[in-house]
Amino acid sequence: MVRTRILRLGSVDVQQVEAVPAAVWRPAAAAHADRVDSYVAPHLERREARIQHPVHDFLFTYYSYRPAQLRRWHPGYGVVLADAPEHATLKGYEQGPHGVAVSASYVAAQRPLVEALHRLLVATAGRPGSFGCFGLHEWAMVYRLEEDETRHASWPLRLGPAGTDAVVEGHRIACTHFDAYRFFTRPAVPLNTLSPGRDDRAAFEQPACLHAGMDLYKHAFRLSPMVGSDLVADCFELAWDIRVMDMRAAPYDLADLGLDPIRIETPEGKSDYVAAQRTFADRGAPLRQRLIEECARLLDVAGASVAD
Repeated sequence: MVRTRILRLGSVDVQQVEAVPAAVWRPAAAAHADRVDSYVAPHLERREARIQHPVHDFLFTYYSYRPAQLRRWHPGYGVVLADAPEHATLKGYEQGPHGVAVSASYVAAQRPLVEALHRLLVATAGRPGSFGCFGLHEWAMVYRLEEDETRHASWPLRLGPAGTDAVVEGHRIACTHFDAYRFFTRPAVPLNTLSPGRDDRAAFEQPACLHAGMDLYKHAFRLSPMVGSDLVADCFELAWDIRVMDMRAAPYDLADLGLDPIRIETPEGKSDYVAAQRTFADRGAPLRQRLIEECARLLDVAGASVAD
């Protein structure tokens, strides 16, 4: 049986109407755009002025979801929108007798993606969190580099190159996330106690990893428009906060941006890092579960569609 989904827009339960009227869904769409514009608008202004921000630009440059895509609202599969010609032309949607909705055939076509994400999310959720990495992935990305060779060369290293290298060499590095590990400098690669690969993420990723927490946003937008934009925005805001903390613990001196460092090279800094990491793991757990449930619902739809 296909899982049902209850979505409320204003005071309307969309399962009790043939199509959500524009008077209900348009305010919801506008509220979503307003919600993310506090992040999107400053990025677009910086981009226009050709000003780079090493922290706040990350979610718009590292991930493939464009600002316009983030602003665009989707109700998710199973919701029909009345008077929505702008949605009718979007990928994944089709016009039906009562309005526009994401099509079952599109969900079926996305089954390989949904299955892969479901496996990864379930595996990550079922693994205990590891809280001993102290954000050393960012330090390993600059290990034995001169300051003008780093990814954020406009920003100095707090401890200088030699001091940064000493921190890396004085710690056990156990990065579980491939998309962090792959940016290690060549001398830093053998220092990692693990060797995560592109195709074995489900065997390594764990829920305390900051990058795994940020990637909940990636998983959510890759499922768009099959999942609602509220879930995408929730994951985006978590990723935003994680990125700020991640860079506070990085080796760069970002004091001019108003970011006080988390000095992970000290016992106090390590304690602060772990406390923040636990908070983000707790925030990420229900979002990961929502994604798991959405994947399961979509796989039911895809299975039914294929069988038909």
